[in-house]
Amino acid sequence: MTSSAPDAGPSLARLVVVGVAGGLLSGTFGVGGGVIMIPLLLLLARLPERRAAATSLAAIVPASAAGVVTYAVRGDVAVGAALLLAAGAMAGSLVGTRLLRRVRVAVFRWLLAALLVVAAVQLFVTLPARDGGLDLTWPLVPGLLALGLVTGVLSGLFGIGGGIVVVPVLIAVFGVSDLVAKGTSLLVIVPTAITGTVSNVRAGLVRVRDGLAVGLPAAAASAGGALLAGLLSPRSSAVLFGALLLVFAAQMVRRALRGR
Repeated sequence: MTSSAPDAGPSLARLVVVGVAGGLLSGTFGVGGGVIMIPLLLLLARLPERRAAATSLAAIVPASAAGVVTYAVRGDVAVGAALLLAAGAMAGSLVGTRLLRRVRVAVFRWLLAALLVVAAVQLFVTLPARDGGLDLTWPLVPGLLALGLVTGVLSGLFGIGGGIVVVPVLIAVFGVSDLVAKGTSLLVIVPTAITGTVSNVRAGLVRVRDGLAVGLPAAAASAGGALLAGLLSPRSSAVLFGALLLVFAAQMVRRALRGR
């Protein structure tokens, strides 16, 4: 007979390891960290896929907040653009978390994998200008809102925080420097991840204890990663980030092929 008592969940040590790895990645590349948190939560912490995505999204909140402070101190955050991106992303996050509970995500994985490959190739052939800023003008407003909406949907659906999309698009399409793109991305991720996490908690998809166990170590590691980002050259940063995108695209393809 199967017991109805809730399981104890993964060990604290395993969750801390996941948090440190994800936080370092978050600060260095301006992403939420879900690109590494989710696979580790699946393989190391043995969480089911939906709970892994929801736990990653919860952990992204403190990790991104800690990282964005370091970027802001250096002046590498475009606040106006971040507010527009966040407005679209918060709405999209609600859509994404609903999709997470109701639809099969195989098709979305294929689409996201294709998008990431295109973004990676663009990063390999484009050298970001370290001094490229973002002057907010009215023609840019619809584009930033649309980018935020897409980012939010992906954030809620995959628990990735959305930076995996925002950073390369800001660099390749909007001509922003790699550091400003990363700092702005992290600022956008904070409200987006909060919105999606509240929805996931209400749906019973995430334990607050697990989210904190991953998120607090991630916050400490994220600040160190943001400092490391400033030491990398624009070319090194672009190549490493492009490689990261290809790794995540491969993960999406593998999961789609396995039909999970």
